[in-house]
Amino acid sequence: MTHPNQKVVLVGGGFAGIEAAKRLGRCDCVDVTIIDKSNHHVFQPLLYQVAMAGLDPSDIASPIRSMLSPYRNVRTLLAKVTDVDVEQQLVYSDAGKFEFDYLVIACGAVHSYFGNDQWEQHAPGLKSLPQATEIRRRVLFAFEQAERTDDPIEQAHWMTFVVVGGGPTGVELSGAIAEMARYTLKRDFRRIDSSSARVILIQGGDRILEQFPDDLSEYSKRALESIGVEVRLGDLVTDVTDRGVQIGDQFLNARTVIWAAGVEASPLGNSLGVPTDCSGRVLVEGDLSVPGHRNVFVAGDMAAAKDKDGNGLPGLAPVAIQQGRYLGELISREAQCYMIDRPAPERPRFNYLDKGQMATIGRRRAVAQSGRFKLTGRLAWLAWLLIHIAYLNGFRNRMFVFLSWAWSYLTFACGARLIVPKNWRIKKPSQQPQA
Repeated sequence: MTHPNQKVVLVGGGFAGIEAAKRLGRCDCVDVTIIDKSNHHVFQPLLYQVAMAGLDPSDIASPIRSMLSPYRNVRTLLAKVTDVDVEQQLVYSDAGKFEFDYLVIACGAVHSYFGNDQWEQHAPGLKSLPQATEIRRRVLFAFEQAERTDDPIEQAHWMTFVVVGGGPTGVELSGAIAEMARYTLKRDFRRIDSSSARVILIQGGDRILEQFPDDLSEYSKRALESIGVEVRLGDLVTDVTDRGVQIGDQFLNARTVIWAAGVEASPLGNSLGVPTDCSGRVLVEGDLSVPGHRNVFVAGDMAAAKDKDGNGLPGLAPVAIQQGRYLGELISREAQCYMIDRPAPERPRFNYLDKGQMATIGRRRAVAQSGRFKLTGRLAWLAWLLIHIAYLNGFRNRMFVFLSWAWSYLTFACGARLIVPKNWRIKKPSQQPQA
């Protein structure tokens, strides 16, 4: 007896969704639909390089449709998913509704402002290409505004940059801003000395890079301070305005604030009607399925998954990649059994192979850890470069990123220092000719 192919819907074109689609694309027993509100997949570990004008957006992004074009059973849709009915096995979107036999939700996460969402307009986070280009615009615009004024106080306000959050993103951003100000922009201005820019990294905890061992965290703090970054520990931001940030009784005047403190999962997880943690991540079973629904899975930053010892898995790209591959293979295996009326084998638990973690601090400075093995300085920086190039999608992106980094290293230059305004219209409505 033959059965129709199993319908698989993947929501999200991040690391987990793409890896699952690639695995499922090799299975003739499934018809796959992958839905994402963007038409591109972004290599998020390098987003800060776009924000700091080191790379172009196209260097770290690839069209989802072209990435999955070799797989004839995979359909790609540009749409926004609005709701999920797990009982009726339906996914609702602005492009219509889709039936599924298996569903994988991997929509990622956004920055959390801890109930103060009004701060976002003054302190953008860094989770997407539009946010990266907006941060780039604000940082470069700040130096341009400082050049325009003769008031030294106003110049100082424009040339003060505050990064909130001492995780990898905050460390990488603050280090990159400091190096851009001291090296890349130093010869470009006439009225201001860009190297006098003040970069402040604010961390609420007692150390930066809290997921790293104490010695690597301390090394990172010293490395940031050596390039002029002020690291403030144990400080909590209580307000953010267009003029700066409030920390207790002190107000820091800064015209550019960047948010890198905390994340929360995509709100789509709430539509599943299952428990979530304090960050909105769905509490999943050992096979990443949703409790009570063995055909619905959550992966990546949306999943509150645990290892075999009960420890929570971090929201890192390697975790999402491995989860996507695991789910692609699991669904393919069960679909093949369904086609030949054979019982599916017992599902293995998802086991994350921890290959370590890395963070770059600046030119020739980075930290890396894999088990008990630790690296700092130039060796860690070279390892960071090679590993990130290797994980990029496509030969073109790898080559362009390598050439961009080589040029920047030799010349201290950034090739993507463009301030692109959001308003694309040249003529205002009143200026348009009458028909």
